[in-house]
Amino acid sequence: MSQMMDTENTEEDRVSLKSNGKTPTNGGAKESLGMLKTLRKSIRRAAEKSPLTSGGKGLKVTTGNESGSLTPQSPSRSSPVTSPLGNIGGLFNKKDEEGSDTTPQKGKELAHSKTDPNMSRFDSILTRGESIRRSLNLVTKKDKACRQQPLVSVAEGPAEEKTEEKAKEEEYTLPEIPHTPLSVMQINNLIELVELQDAHLNLLALRQEFQQERERSGDDSPVELAKKEKDLNLLYGELRNKIKTIVRDSNSLPSGNKELLEPVVRIIQEEEKRAEQPGGLQDSWREAWREAVGEGVKVKIGSIELEQKENNLSWLAVHLGLLGKTILEDLESVKKDLRWSYPPSFKVFSTYVRSYHSCVGQHLKKLEPQVTEVKDLYALLNWIINGYKSEKIMGGVSLQPEMEEESSDLQLEEDFLKKLKDKYCCKLKEDIRCTLDRVIEQENKTIWRDRKTPEKDEGFLHSQFPMDIWTNLKGLIVCSAAIDAQLKQKVISSCLQELKDFPKRFEAGFRLHCSALQPLWTEYQITYINSFTALQQHMEGYRDTCPAEVEDLKKEINGLIFRLMQGLEVQFKEDVELYLRRMITRKWLTDDEDFKKLSRRTELLSKHCALMRPPHNQDFASRLHYHVVREYIGQLMKKNFSCKNQKHERAASKIRKQWEELRDLFEDMESAHEWLYDVGDELSIIIEQENKRDIKNHLETLVKHYPDFCKKHLVAVLYFRGLIRGREHQLILQKFTELKKTQGRADEDKSHVLFRDMQIPANTDCFSHLPFSCLSSLLPDN
Repeated sequence: MSQMMDTENTEEDRVSLKSNGKTPTNGGAKESLGMLKTLRKSIRRAAEKSPLTSGGKGLKVTTGNESGSLTPQSPSRSSPVTSPLGNIGGLFNKKDEEGSDTTPQKGKELAHSKTDPNMSRFDSILTRGESIRRSLNLVTKKDKACRQQPLVSVAEGPAEEKTEEKAKEEEYTLPEIPHTPLSVMQINNLIELVELQDAHLNLLALRQEFQQERERSGDDSPVELAKKEKDLNLLYGELRNKIKTIVRDSNSLPSGNKELLEPVVRIIQEEEKRAEQPGGLQDSWREAWREAVGEGVKVKIGSIELEQKENNLSWLAVHLGLLGKTILEDLESVKKDLRWSYPPSFKVFSTYVRSYHSCVGQHLKKLEPQVTEVKDLYALLNWIINGYKSEKIMGGVSLQPEMEEESSDLQLEEDFLKKLKDKYCCKLKEDIRCTLDRVIEQENKTIWRDRKTPEKDEGFLHSQFPMDIWTNLKGLIVCSAAIDAQLKQKVISSCLQELKDFPKRFEAGFRLHCSALQPLWTEYQITYINSFTALQQHMEGYRDTCPAEVEDLKKEINGLIFRLMQGLEVQFKEDVELYLRRMITRKWLTDDEDFKKLSRRTELLSKHCALMRPPHNQDFASRLHYHVVREYIGQLMKKNFSCKNQKHERAASKIRKQWEELRDLFEDMESAHEWLYDVGDELSIIIEQENKRDIKNHLETLVKHYPDFCKKHLVAVLYFRGLIRGREHQLILQKFTELKKTQGRADEDKSHVLFRDMQIPANTDCFSHLPFSCLSSLLPDN
């Protein structure tokens, strides 16, 4: 009859996890004592397996009535208690000794009682689970009323001893599997109470039953077998979830509570051995353990404070600092304490390191959209590339030598770092553009609007903005180089690209706020010629890194400088145009006022050139030197005036004197056109000759120095001399023709072109070029 009731109870207990069935029990004093004795045995067995039991594994715990094997000394009342399980066991041992006279007789009566043995065993485990919950601070209000003694963590021994201990743990022998498993609900309760070893042993027993029934049923799969398989899957799922929760939180628990990891390790190892057998979970338990480690790392990272950027400008720098600190402290804890709770085959430290590589990478990817400012993007890039590997985190001394065998690289998506660098450079270009716009605004506010005279540096006009721009860009480039060489090159390219448009934008702002009528217009133009020259020279230092970008910038700056210098040239030419037009005229011969004005304006030009930095000052002076010479001599070619009555000597003297004055001015300006200095003197020599026959003797030097001086130019000079026609006129032209033929084109220097572009009016005298013999036949006497 008793056997039939046990069978009925067993079948009734094996229900799905979703059911709420209860196991009936019989009351009575005898049954209570039987359950008490069963509980005592169960607790004694748990004490033997507990990692906190003094004396280590394998020692048999005995009561006062037992003898034989080595017996560990009971702790005194003053000594600390190592486990709540030990307290409970000691309490029942004491009661057993006090009632030793009567207990055996009652025990015999209980052996024949109708109490379900599974219920006794289950109740004893419940009591132990309650004790464990108290050790994990998972107490109820009723438990809080009870007095608890604190846990004492086991002292950590040398690494060699721990390694040997873990090696021995790998030789673990599974306890005896119960012949009759507990019910599904009871096993589920054991899992909830973190009684993992007993829950697993009963799961194995249930699994054996399933396998045996499956073998007996053959191809037929009765409904009861399918139900049992479903129960197994649900229970195993609950067990795995509980294990993953323990593993996930293991590095956050106090060190004394990490004994829960021991049954976790045993279960994983045992399930790996039985992976091919039916009734278990198909996927890897070791992989599930790694996932739990990763989840724990992810939870820890997610708990790090992240302020709103509106509340703290340094929100990202603070968060990254806390993240690095958390990583280091957590890995230090794993190395120092947590890894000794596992056998070496689990490679705990390596698993945590790889989990941090992966989880931190995911965390940064999630964080990246919030990072929009240049300083924050830089901080993030620097932390990823340099900070994460530094001694403050993965390269910490406290993590050695274990980290020597591990990679210290973050696990990021393939193009994440490239996108982050591109985003940084894009934001950097936006910031540079705003900075350059502020330069134009500042120049208007401090210089143009108030018509302030530009400053001088070493005697040259200059503005401060080129140095400000260069210093700013150099700082960005140096900082990027501290991250890596690739980013440095990208930053240099970005800076030069954004700087390329600055000359045109600056010119537009300059012309908008200033006009040529402004008194300081010339000084401003010279200032910006010097300033942009200096800026281009600063940027030339990056030609080796970004040659194309430097060349593009140079073209833009040269274009601006050319336009500014062209403006100065046009202004000077307009100022002296009237004075030059009045040279070599009848009034010029008797009045020096126009030349004096020309000279004064040229002197001002010389002063302006002195304020301009090389090489533009010489180029500018040379071009205007050429203009003045061509326009001055050009007036001689226009045949506006012919010297008669011995005025040619006076005219030649005046030309020589004015030419010397102009030559001195352009020499002071360091004009490069030295070949122009002698043209005035050589023409003066021809003009001043008293005897017309001597003119042809002074043509060779002029033809040699100025190959583009041709016959029509000589005719214009002779016209000014007063020699318009006649035999001597023709002889001079014949001599000139012979000299041109003799010299040919071999000595012609194409860079020395002066007379070619001079305009000469058409000759209206039809007899001027006829030979003298023809003209003599027309005379009245002939």
